[in-house]
Amino acid sequence: MPGLYLEDLVPGTVLRHPLTRSVTEMDNVLFSSLTFNPQPLHVDFDFAAKSEWGRPLVNSLFTLGLMIGLSVHDTTLGTLIGNLGMTDVKFPAPVFHGDTIRVETEVLSARPSKSRADAGIAEFHHRAYKQDGTLVAECRRQAFMKRRPNDEPSA
Repeated sequence: MPGLYLEDLVPGTVLRHPLTRSVTEMDNVLFSSLTFNPQPLHVDFDFAAKSEWGRPLVNSLFTLGLMIGLSVHDTTLGTLIGNLGMTDVKFPAPVFHGDTIRVETEVLSARPSKSRADAGIAEFHHRAYKQDGTLVAECRRQAFMKRRPNDEPSA
């Protein structure tokens, strides 16, 4: 697995994730429907056209999930035990159908667990940008991470 172990997470490191993704109408309507979110700004094109945006907004929780998802391959794939929380979640600019999202992650901290020798806690600051460089989402994420097994070579 390409994920990083706790020992690989150096505070101050910024990872610019190479995977990007364009958001589609289907993503927005399906996600809103699957989460039982009937907000007309997301699913009613006529309503959204009459709003200050003039078109549907992408569901912000989809944007949050996409931001975390685009970071996984380079950070926690196979090395995450579980997410502990996400704080300071912000959406400073809207996302619309057709926007392409890219993500960068800063490692804020990494420390061994006080109760488990095989694990530790890392904190990440994720930032998502759309194609014109506008910041559209950010959050701090606390993750329970695996420590490197004794028989595993360093990255």
